Amino acid sequence: MDNLTLYIGNKNYSSWSFRPWIAMEATGIPFEEILIPFDFPAGNPRIREISPTGRVPVLLHGSLRVWESLSIIDYVSELYPEAGLWPRDRAQRAVARSVSMEMLSGFRALRGACPMNIRRERGKIALADGVMADVLRIETIFRELRGRSGGPFLFGGFSAVDAMFAPVVSRFDTYDLVTASDTLSYMSALKAHPAWLKWEAAARAEPWIVSDDEV
Repeated sequence: MDNLTLYIGNKNYSSWSFRPWIAMEATGIPFEEILIPFDFPAGNPRIREISPTGRVPVLLHGSLRVWESLSIIDYVSELYPEAGLWPRDRAQRAVARSVSMEMLSGFRALRGACPMNIRRERGKIALADGVMADVLRIETIFRELRGRSGGPFLFGGFSAVDAMFAPVVSRFDTYDLVTASDTLSYMSALKAHPAWLKWEAAARAEPWIVSDDEV
């Protein structure tokens, strides 16, 4: 099998890169990482050399390019079914994909007001309309899924859904958005995962600053 190469952006800011990276790292899928930093005002022109959209993440597998976080996760789950990224049960897999798509396409108020910024000092900010509605919906998803699975993650063991919501957990923590004990319990489990800790340490060591994401 050809090696997998995952192109990502700054670990401090790139929520889209975080998703496939933690999915693969946490489940033992082997890959090479290449980071192209957003160190220009309008990004980095090098990204267009490897990405058809001019954005990261992008996965290279031989001559194949796969882009968009969820597509990458889905592709590697087919290459490595033993990684268990999606539930085996068909009904549970449908739910997992539904909430993953909801994360992919929704929660724009939260994402716009609270960009991922791992290095930012933890603290509240003034919130735009709609942010707390997004937060409450996400907490409901967490509560329902962990209530059915028993935790510690959303479907029991770490899965693609945890990867899709990892940047939201970072936002909840950075901007001090939640107080419910069950939400904090899930956040603690995810933030203690070795893959999370590895990403976080690298993010905190990065030298680049993207002013648009410094709220």
